[in-house]
Amino acid sequence: MNPLILFYTGSHPDSRGRFLFDVLQQDDDWLETCHDYIQWLFPNREPSRVTPDAPIITKEVQNAFLDDELLRNQLRASFKRILSFYGLKQAGSEIVKAENWSDRKSYWFTHDTHNNLRITRILKCLSTLGLSSEACMFYKTLNKLQQEEPDCGPGTRAYKFWHEAIAENSSSKANP
Repeated sequence: MNPLILFYTGSHPDSRGRFLFDVLQQDDDWLETCHDYIQWLFPNREPSRVTPDAPIITKEVQNAFLDDELLRNQLRASFKRILSFYGLKQAGSEIVKAENWSDRKSYWFTHDTHNNLRITRILKCLSTLGLSSEACMFYKTLNKLQQEEPDCGPGTRAYKFWHEAIAENSSSKANP
């Protein structure tokens, strides 16, 4: 079976020996400074330039996530954890600022950082693996934050990539 599917079932570790549960329990400082977990939590179809041996979404992986609620729930848990890292949380059908927003926004929102690339990765992954509504909520929140917050750091290039990540998913559904 595919290593990514096994990782998401919780039965096997990633290439560094970490189980999904262990990664999700890490503190925000670890999530900020460690750069090889994000490709396992939020895989994409394209190989990672930073971690070339990271898994990618194959048709097998995509079908497994689309067919298995457990896998999608594990992906939701990963998304919930990364939202907290960004100072956000899901509240019903919205993503809103969490109680830690003031502390967390300086790590990614007030200036251009590697987190912009992570967000693109997250949007693509969620859209591909059956969590399109979560991806759209996240994208909507990113745009809202850009309008509301005077110290918005992600530049127009980041927002362009985020828009393309959402649009890509919409067009691939329309043209399978």
